[in-house]
Amino acid sequence: MDNHETRRPAWTFLTNHARVLVAISRDPGVRLRDVAAACELTERTVQSIVADLEADGYLTRSRDGRRNRYEIAEGATFRHPAEAGHEIAGLLALLADDTPSVRTP
Repeated sequence: MDNHETRRPAWTFLTNHARVLVAISRDPGVRLRDVAAACELTERTVQSIVADLEADGYLTRSRDGRRNRYEIAEGATFRHPAEAGHEIAGLLALLADDTPSVRTP
């Protein structure tokens, strides 16, 4: 058996949804094509992920001139029962090396 046959498939800790959300938290005015490039995804995939995140209340989109601006919902929590009740803001701050942009009441 050569080395290629014995390797396990690659995996990562973060989902594509998390990566997209981190990219948006770094720059709320980012273009989705730039998010796609940074996350190594297609622009269509990023558009679908942003639609998921909007539909589930994790972010909102508004127009700022000719561009979109995104806001991450304050108090948004993880979806999985194992992390239920924990806010995503801490993870975003850690991974974005900055305080995430959040909507305030």
